Amino acid sequence: MRALLYGAICTLAAVELAAAAHPAAAAPVPRAEHRRAVLAPLEQAATDCFAETIGNNPAALAHARAGRWYEAASVIGFLCRPEVDAMTKARDHLDGRGAGGRYFTGPYTRHLGQELARRLEPVLATTAVANAEPRADSEAPAAPAGEP
Repeated sequence: MRALLYGAICTLAAVELAAAAHPAAAAPVPRAEHRRAVLAPLEQAATDCFAETIGNNPAALAHARAGRWYEAASVIGFLCRPEVDAMTKARDHLDGRGAGGRYFTGPYTRHLGQELARRLEPVLATTAVANAEPRADSEAPAAPAGEP
């Protein structure tokens, strides 16, 4: 996850440097496409971190099974702080001071539960487990070999 985030940041930096070095060769990128190119990998990294850490933490997983996504994310939130900080700082840079925090506590958090439910569905699904051993009260005790 951190490698993905680092790779996205390095790629964006390289593209910006190349565009600055050759301004005539760089095609103008519409603002919406630029925003999406910057923000999408950062949001993906934060959501990936939440999904992975909730899936690996029994307390967070218990909240997730009960559908309490905010509580599940709160249990492990400090582990995903670098990803969340990168996402909010990028949004602050693009939209102005405070925009990242408003986005995180608003639209991002509202949709985080749905996204985590989709990603963690295999982990959250309860499955029946078959037991090959017979129950103790289901069979009559076997008679000793010497008795008729």
